[in-house]
Amino acid sequence: MENFDHYHYEKEAFTSGCRFVAGGDEAGRGPWAGPVFAAFVILPEGLVIPGLDDSKKLSRNKRRILYEEIRTRALTYGIGTAEPVEIDQINILEATRLAFKRAFEQLNPAPDYVLLDFIRLPWLKLPHQAFAKGESISASVAAASILAKEARDRYMEKMAVEFPVYGFEKHMGYGTALHQQALEQHGPCRLHRLTFKPIQKLVKSEPKHETPFDFCDK
Repeated sequence: MENFDHYHYEKEAFTSGCRFVAGGDEAGRGPWAGPVFAAFVILPEGLVIPGLDDSKKLSRNKRRILYEEIRTRALTYGIGTAEPVEIDQINILEATRLAFKRAFEQLNPAPDYVLLDFIRLPWLKLPHQAFAKGESISASVAAASILAKEARDRYMEKMAVEFPVYGFEKHMGYGTALHQQALEQHGPCRLHRLTFKPIQKLVKSEPKHETPFDFCDK
């Protein structure tokens, strides 16, 4: 997509009369531990921030730089979370939707159009579009992707100080061999998602929750 205009969908919305176009994305649906994060960003019309892309494609250093630039230059942004206990209570899909709602409620001014990575938000009543790999084709969604991932990584690094035995600063809660070994040795902490099947299999002594696990349905 070398020649693709990553502001194409924003420009379309502005041309149709929209004033405030928000992009939204999430980070942390797959890990075994930690909250799921979601972010919305409204960029001013005409603003171009070079280098915006899917946060997973960026180096950590580049992501840190863009994180600060987005927060400084965005018209408004919101970052919301849903905690592990909420994930266990309502499942990861609904917890992700809740994190999005919490991020959306922080936006001021409120958007009149929304661009999303591919997820359905039943509570969202505004006109919107959702795209597969939206963070790669929309600058606003890419900006939200960067805020959500960098905010989550910083949170997990902070939690690594509180729970040093798990190595959260190395894997950010994802299911690596190091994380699995730590769980086998120490069991889960309050950051772990006890309804996730890998945790249930690794920690036989922990009480099992009956909350449905719905990761694939976006």
